[in-house]
Amino acid sequence: MVDSPSELAADVDVDVEEGAEPDFDHLAGIVTDGLIGAVGGLVGTAALTVGLFVASTVGAFEFEAFSEIAQIVALDVVFPANAPAVGFLMFLAGGMITWPLLFAATGAYLPGRTYALKGLPYGAVLWTGFAMAFYTSQSGIALVLYLVLTFVAHLAYGFTLGAVFDYLGNRPETLV
Repeated sequence: MVDSPSELAADVDVDVEEGAEPDFDHLAGIVTDGLIGAVGGLVGTAALTVGLFVASTVGAFEFEAFSEIAQIVALDVVFPANAPAVGFLMFLAGGMITWPLLFAATGAYLPGRTYALKGLPYGAVLWTGFAMAFYTSQSGIALVLYLVLTFVAHLAYGFTLGAVFDYLGNRPETLV
């Protein structure tokens, strides 16, 4: 048992040089990890979008729902004819920046042996917000299809995001 902070410090094997210059290689590692997250988010959002296209073809999802995102930041006024496309680009940015950053920060605490498996519960949690935000008055079978297909699409997002983390994250200087 450790009785004092000096005994604790003696037990920890730390290689610290006094007066050492900062290691700028870590900045390169951070930038590289950011790129890995963006690539993972892009691949994940592509998988999610395929699921949304499937849901759209069976009448369970409307891509017009993306125009709500453009309305939140008033970009629908700037691009009124393409508000759904602008909203989708903002959705894509969130899928490439926000959610991968949160996944990188919380992934170690999620259940699963690999990041791909950890992505499944992560996608399920993201789906809860998506399902409420993009609901457009579906009912009956369309509502069931909307919930099931968007849930599967979000599982695909989480799995592919994690799979990219697994594939590209196995380098010596990774922070993931």
